[in-house]
Amino acid sequence: MNKSGKVYVAGHRGMVGSALVRKLKSLGFENIVSRTSKELDLTDQSQVARFFESEKPDYVFLAAAKVGGIYANNTYRADFIYENLMIQNNVIHQSYVNGVEKLMFLGSSCIYPKMAPQPLKEDYLLTGKLEYTNEPYAIAKIAGIKMCESYRLQYGCDYISVMPTNLYGPNDNYDLDNSHVLPALIRKFHEAKINDQKEVTIWGTGSPKREFLHVDDLADACVYLMGHYDEPELINIGTGEDLSIKDLALMIKDVVGYNGDLKFDTSKPDGTPRKLMDVTKLHRCGWKHSIGLKSGIESVYHGFAERYGEMKGVEV
Repeated sequence: MNKSGKVYVAGHRGMVGSALVRKLKSLGFENIVSRTSKELDLTDQSQVARFFESEKPDYVFLAAAKVGGIYANNTYRADFIYENLMIQNNVIHQSYVNGVEKLMFLGSSCIYPKMAPQPLKEDYLLTGKLEYTNEPYAIAKIAGIKMCESYRLQYGCDYISVMPTNLYGPNDNYDLDNSHVLPALIRKFHEAKINDQKEVTIWGTGSPKREFLHVDDLADACVYLMGHYDEPELINIGTGEDLSIKDLALMIKDVVGYNGDLKFDTSKPDGTPRKLMDVTKLHRCGWKHSIGLKSGIESVYHGFAERYGEMKGVEV
């Protein structure tokens, strides 16, 4: 990417988008365009068309999406498929109409079949049934991948799709109803410690295995791939390492300094048994993660504790 080019980061207030902005600025990109959801409704076709016609960005990072954990995905199924499809359709199409030089679409590891072999290779896409609890979100993301691929094939657009693994980091969502497992556990253990609770309840059996990538590593990978990857096929971004939810909980418990017990609520769904990315293609491109999981969690928890302090019943 040319550092004098105009870069549009869609979703700049989110965890991923804000990390992208931090990374771009650290590299000397100064012409970064962004809009809040109040300023620009990405589900509104006419608003997006006017924005692109006015701003004419050279590069686009499509990090805007409606996201959430198992509960949110399974409860707000219509919202997740509708809003994500609309956002993607509008941004990708208007990028084509207005001559964007390169676009990156960020998907999710949930695009892969529930029972796909592990680790997850890029060519496992569309080879089996999806996990039911997040199927609408996954289908929307698959549509985004195929949209980028189709615009490349029909119009020659330089659009690439990347599939991040589970993410954590600054500006994460700590709402217990809508957050992902790692930030939810940080909040649960923090509040249990402050409120002297004897135990912390964790959804499911604790046996599913998950992979986690710090969002600053993701941002670094995304900017790297914008300059080094130009293929129609999607590419995974992850660490290639995973651990069980139980082991994750024990790690976070240790970082937080909570001394109580763990209780697993087996009436709640586990979700996909395992989701580990095959990052062979990513490593061949010359990029590898640098932030270890425990040190990353320590950094995130330090920021969380500084922000919310010793408040009881904290609203996050």
